[in-house]
Amino acid sequence: MSYIGTPPSNAFTSLLKQDFSTSATTGYTLDHAVNNANDIALFINFVRQEPTAGYAASGTSLVLTSATASSDDMYCVYLGQALQTVNPSNASVGTAQLADSSVTSAKLASGAVANTPAFEAYLSANQSVSDATATKVAFNVELFDTNSAYDNSSNYRFTPQVAGKYFIYADVSCFAGNSNLAKAKSFIYKNGSAIKVIQFNFTSNYARQMHTMISSVIDMNGSSDYIEIFGLVDTNSGSGQLFNGNTTAGEDRSFFGAYKIIQ
Repeated sequence: MSYIGTPPSNAFTSLLKQDFSTSATTGYTLDHAVNNANDIALFINFVRQEPTAGYAASGTSLVLTSATASSDDMYCVYLGQALQTVNPSNASVGTAQLADSSVTSAKLASGAVANTPAFEAYLSANQSVSDATATKVAFNVELFDTNSAYDNSSNYRFTPQVAGKYFIYADVSCFAGNSNLAKAKSFIYKNGSAIKVIQFNFTSNYARQMHTMISSVIDMNGSSDYIEIFGLVDTNSGSGQLFNGNTTAGEDRSFFGAYKIIQ
């Protein structure tokens, strides 16, 4: 229904009140500073006292004309001090009303801001590969997988169903027996195509094993994009492997992981 005049207020105003512990004295201390006696309404035994005649007030000092007794009931109401409580309507507060850096982590619900989806998996055994051929690494053991976004049994790919930027990292340990490793590579593949590569070329100074650590920040659409890791071992002679060789518990030498970046 429409109306004429000032819109009704959605705020409630209450005057501040102070109770005193009385004794046989004329001097008391106010909780709030005032200009003069007219700024408060003073009641003794529920009878309002006349300002200036019954009491004087300045700053936080209250001086009575006559001393009270310890049995007296005394309180004052601050006529110039108001406590206003406003309940904003639902969905009415925007970012402009919030001071910069005013929201702390204590005010956020658990899990409201998280680096997920996230996972990490490793290669549990050496993987034989064709020489000088990029081969998908079958990281088959998951250490964790927050959103079941990594396939560790068939496609060995990470397919997050949440759009955003993801930090992708992997270590592919390339191995060739008898120090015949001529070239080692690892690749990040997105949707079946290589988008990042790192390479170590040993020319004639052949090696035995090389860790090819690779990482990148990659945009994912949250529906169909997926990431895979490929490795390449080029040998001087013989065949190579993608090497795990975790002879010590927790010594995972080929691994693949990712997590969503908070933006």
